[in-house]
Amino acid sequence: MSWNEPGGGDKKDPWSGRGNEKGPPDLDEAIRSLQEKLGGIFGGGGGGNKEPGSSMKSMGYLAAGAAVLWGLSGFYIVDEGNHGVVTRFGKFTDTTQAGLNWHIPAPIEQVQIVNVKQQRFIEVGYRSGGAQQTLGSVPREALMLTKDENIVDVRLAVQYQVKDAKQFLFNVANPSETLKQVTESAERGVIGSSNMDFVLTEGRSEIVAQIGKEIQEVMDAYQSGIQITSVNLQDAQPPEPVQGAFEDAIKAREDQQRLINEAQAYSNDVVPKARGAAARKSQEAEGYKEQVIAQAEGEATRFTNLLVEYKKAPDITRRRLYIETIESVLSKTNTVMIDVKGGNNLLYLPIDKLAKQSVPNVETINLPQPSLSQPQPVENIQRGAVRGRDVRGRQ
Repeated sequence: MSWNEPGGGDKKDPWSGRGNEKGPPDLDEAIRSLQEKLGGIFGGGGGGNKEPGSSMKSMGYLAAGAAVLWGLSGFYIVDEGNHGVVTRFGKFTDTTQAGLNWHIPAPIEQVQIVNVKQQRFIEVGYRSGGAQQTLGSVPREALMLTKDENIVDVRLAVQYQVKDAKQFLFNVANPSETLKQVTESAERGVIGSSNMDFVLTEGRSEIVAQIGKEIQEVMDAYQSGIQITSVNLQDAQPPEPVQGAFEDAIKAREDQQRLINEAQAYSNDVVPKARGAAARKSQEAEGYKEQVIAQAEGEATRFTNLLVEYKKAPDITRRRLYIETIESVLSKTNTVMIDVKGGNNLLYLPIDKLAKQSVPNVETINLPQPSLSQPQPVENIQRGAVRGRDVRGRQ
């Protein structure tokens, strides 16, 4: 009976030689099957006759392609304003600048991009809900004790940016939370060393500057890689029960300062004018002094010269002085005396009325010159006015 006839199950397969024997698959057959599949992928064909090293070449090509792709994955771009921090198995290796850079691909090296130009901020004592919206005070952070044992509500905002990407990533576990705690500590120290009036009124700028300085010193000591750009005092006010009284006190101080400024402006306007008037009076007095002195010196000099002439001719000098004195006195009056030779009558003329009349033609009447033994006045009528003058005699 043949092997494939019914009842011939005990016969062995003449081709395979295994019959009904059960066992593991042939290893050589499995390898050949895998080589055929790889050859089909890389274009080797499915023929039974293959060269001995074709499978090894295919594996080499596959490994080279994978290595190229793995190397290309190490290229990365750092944008402007950012820094790249390269780590090798978690340890810092290098800091790269903006542009195209390359590192050993993962899992050997990794890159973290840090924005060093971004303005970051934290809020202490309050929370904001967006643009120009404040959610309110946080009492646990805002309420602080001053030097004079008063409580104030202070709200502070701190802006900062990264100055060292390596320190920012590795030296402090949570830079933002650390900065917030440092800010609160520095704020309480500065507020605690100041009086309440100083905090609420004129000391705000000084307090902000001191807080910013202390924050920067502590963060530099931690080597946190943070640079403080600004510290803003959003609000500082007394507790709610006494807030009205403090507002009145602040308004009173403002009124006081306003009145002081007004008084200072008035003083600046009046004082220069008074000084100018005083200087003018002083100059006028000095001028009058010089005038009087010069006039007195001139009179003294004239009298000295006159004394010399008097010693030379006493009678003539005495007569001349008398005539000049009478002329000076009578020239200031409206009285005219006419002395008629050989008469005793005194003629009166209403000179005041004649002076008021307008005489178109003015004539001068000269009386005859009297003898030198007795001085005679000279009558002149000019524009309705008659004035008498003594006629000087000369021997």
